[in-house]
Amino acid sequence: MTGNTQSALGERQRLMKICANATATELQAAVQPFEAAVCAVDIRPPQTGLVMMQARTGGSGNAFNIGEATVTRAAVRLEGGITGHACMLGRSRERARLAAILDALGQDAANVPLLERVLVEPVTGRLEREAAVRRTETAATKVDFFTLVRGEDS
Repeated sequence: MTGNTQSALGERQRLMKICANATATELQAAVQPFEAAVCAVDIRPPQTGLVMMQARTGGSGNAFNIGEATVTRAAVRLEGGITGHACMLGRSRERARLAAILDALGQDAANVPLLERVLVEPVTGRLEREAAVRRTETAATKVDFFTLVRGEDS
């Protein structure tokens, strides 16, 4: 794999990570500025199903099936022929289709600056604020233990 292909793949993965953490409202707001998204044709309409999840004992031991998760997948083609794919946890067909559209849009370098502004920055900001609230709430429950020594043991 060449360096450009790897960096493009990394950017695509980063965009899909943001889509996975975005709400339906955030995804709709991100798609809205793009006229090409209106012409998106479903290659694979959103479908909901199950995937088997695996875990490892101690993080590095033998793999075992831990359970199933509900996922929804979608694939779309934009007017220019670029295809986008998404597979999202949960049953939201709308989120999966919007994420697939954003995946396709993100493959065109001309769309990247606008995607950064309308999707990546707002979602990243919200996630950082939520993490800060969790840290504050967790810090409020911190208990410091100390040992008080009395006298000498003889």
